[in-house]
Amino acid sequence: MHETKEVEQYAKKMQIEMVKIGRKMQRSLQKTGFIRYNPFGKNDTGGNQSFSVALLDNDDNGFVISSMHAREGTRVYAKQVKDGKSTNTLSAEEEEAIKKAMKE
Repeated sequence: MHETKEVEQYAKKMQIEMVKIGRKMQRSLQKTGFIRYNPFGKNDTGGNQSFSVALLDNDDNGFVISSMHAREGTRVYAKQVKDGKSTNTLSAEEEEAIKKAMKE
């Protein structure tokens, strides 16, 4: 009988822990969208060395990072995403990366 009580208490503890883990998982980065592109057009010899990557949680919150490569240097931008949208102006490539992530 005593062992049964211990097992029941352990099971309750594990259930509480699983709920906590589930809540944390909701906020963890779970979705990714990645796109490579040439920001200067298809005729430019630079190739597709620029990229945008969106990293989102289960509720489509997170961020998008873009790296634009040019002969003069590389620039990196990060923009917050909330509910799949950003308060910052997004490029077409950033929007595409977010859409890809949201489809996962």
